[in-house]
Amino acid sequence: MRLDELRVYQQSMSIGEEIWCVANKWDFFNKATIGKQLVRAADSIAANLSEGFGRFFYKEERQFCYYSRGSLYETLTWLTKASNRKLLLIEDYQKFTKEINDIGVKLNNYINSISKKNSTTTE
Repeated sequence: MRLDELRVYQQSMSIGEEIWCVANKWDFFNKATIGKQLVRAADSIAANLSEGFGRFFYKEERQFCYYSRGSLYETLTWLTKASNRKLLLIEDYQKFTKEINDIGVKLNNYINSISKKNSTTTE
């Protein structure tokens, strides 16, 4: 299987682009404070998945999936801050949090599949 065939990766790439489009419209101060942090966290979800996918040992791949999950929750925090500070429409905030939750389920399933598939492999 190729990386770009993984649904969790596709969704992670998509949410990063969607968040970029929203934050890119903010004024300089909001981009420089919340925007940069939000975009970096969202982009890091897919980036860590891809870095782990390229690792030779499954334990390393799993570790990068954990980093990706951390970035997922960091993204949720920055989305909440952006919503609290009236930078996001409530509809956008709800849509993004739904996507974050969906990615989280897929990411946990992917982590479990890596562990099960390779549970007999020794490193």
